[in-house]
Amino acid sequence: MSELDIHQLLDLVNTRQVEPGDERVRAITARIVGDLFQTIDQFDVKPDEFWAAIKWLTRLGQADMWGLVSAGLGFDRLLDIREDEADRAARRAQGTPRAIEGPLYIGGAPLHQHEVKLDEGNEGKGQPLVMEGRVLDVHGNPVANALVDVWHCNELGRYSHFDPDQPDYNLRRRIQTNADGAYRFRSFLPPGYAIPPNSPVSELFALLGRHGNRPAHIHFIVSGSGKRALTTQINIPGDTFLDDDFAFATRDGLVVELEPVPSAAGYESLGVTGPFTRVRFDFRLQDALSEAEATPASRYDSAT
Repeated sequence: MSELDIHQLLDLVNTRQVEPGDERVRAITARIVGDLFQTIDQFDVKPDEFWAAIKWLTRLGQADMWGLVSAGLGFDRLLDIREDEADRAARRAQGTPRAIEGPLYIGGAPLHQHEVKLDEGNEGKGQPLVMEGRVLDVHGNPVANALVDVWHCNELGRYSHFDPDQPDYNLRRRIQTNADGAYRFRSFLPPGYAIPPNSPVSELFALLGRHGNRPAHIHFIVSGSGKRALTTQINIPGDTFLDDDFAFATRDGLVVELEPVPSAAGYESLGVTGPFTRVRFDFRLQDALSEAEATPASRYDSAT
């Protein structure tokens, strides 16, 4: 196929219309289709290769793994980089660094006041952990009644709702801070995890020669009192993949310190009975410039 034929076909694809449509969608689609036309031509993609790719994309959707592959190919991190750059360009005061949501968030977790036993029903499955701190604004003032939505994987590296062996909302809770902006929860130090074997994503990454491992981490969406909702995660130090994250999500300022605590004194209400590991971490929220910025929203809540 000549280059002229390709351009003529592309022009037909991008200009044929019976209604005005949406100009932004038309422009983005034209760019994507044009790039794919060039890729097919440059790499001499054969029909069997093209249709094998279509079948792979179909299986990817059927397995609900689009979010996993987007993280592994860097798209999630790219969106965060662009948000960070926009903040710097606007000279907005910086708060806690954002980090990717990941594909495994579920909204509507049970709500608790100030503190919660996040690992209830999972006792004895890992190294006991208490994480505590405050939600503050960028000036250090407490954000009372903020919501700390927290979730992490179980001891096998699996997430509830995506793992039939776990009850709904296992290791998922929302915590409302007190008047001082304080929160705390009991859990265990989660492990890292790998992308599911024998899946469309593992097939792709085997062909790319890449691993699919994430370091140990805990996810958060933090919001409240007219502050900008923050999606982030903290990393557990010492993990093999801390600096080689499949999803490129490790960030300075989000790798926490682990503090061994020999006594449960002061943590009786959390049911702590012996030595544990403590993490102290304060979330600092930017001021919201709009109602949309203040609204905590998962990627799956985005407008279509």
